[in-house]
Amino acid sequence: MDGSGGAATHDSHGEGNAISIPGKSQEPRVNERIRIPQVRVIGDDGSQIGILTTREAIAMAQAKGLDLVEVAPTARPPVCKIMDYGKFKYEQNRAAKAAKKKQHQMQLKEVKMRPKIEDHDYDFKVKHARTFLEQRDKVKFTVTFRGREMAHQELGYKIIEQVLQDLADVAVVEQSPRAEGRTVSLVLSPKAQQQAARPAHKVGAEKGPADGAAPLS
Repeated sequence: MDGSGGAATHDSHGEGNAISIPGKSQEPRVNERIRIPQVRVIGDDGSQIGILTTREAIAMAQAKGLDLVEVAPTARPPVCKIMDYGKFKYEQNRAAKAAKKKQHQMQLKEVKMRPKIEDHDYDFKVKHARTFLEQRDKVKFTVTFRGREMAHQELGYKIIEQVLQDLADVAVVEQSPRAEGRTVSLVLSPKAQQQAARPAHKVGAEKGPADGAAPLS
């Protein structure tokens, strides 16, 4: 229908195009906030109603207990859709909250070892570390020395070197091996897709503060 009134005519212009609502930073104009004289109207069932005066379009929406929402303000004339805007915003916010809950928050896991760890215990802990990394968590390996073991810290570095080799396919070094009192530690991060592993380097002691973490004893 043109701007003079009368029966609404079916208009196929724009049919099949996806309709998107602007984000929070660009709230769409609704009902009386739509100031332009004519708009192209899409029904609440997705049908193409055609071009109406804005007043007629608002009246049509209100007759159904719905709103007229401007969904394509840059079109000529702008495209508006008849919908329950309050319900739409509620469902949009609920979907955003659900998506946020599904996002993984990266954590720092700790795997503790001893310099003379048995092979089966080492394999068990490295397997757990691999699982953590595959779940997109960081892993801190800590080798703890007791008593006379402090005189043989090279055993701890040897274990760290082995960890680097065994997990090179799923991890990169975030914190190089360092001595922290009676411990030697290493922090690995999950390898990003298409990212090459950092080459294993000769391990040397670096002084630094200990990181807090949830330990796997």
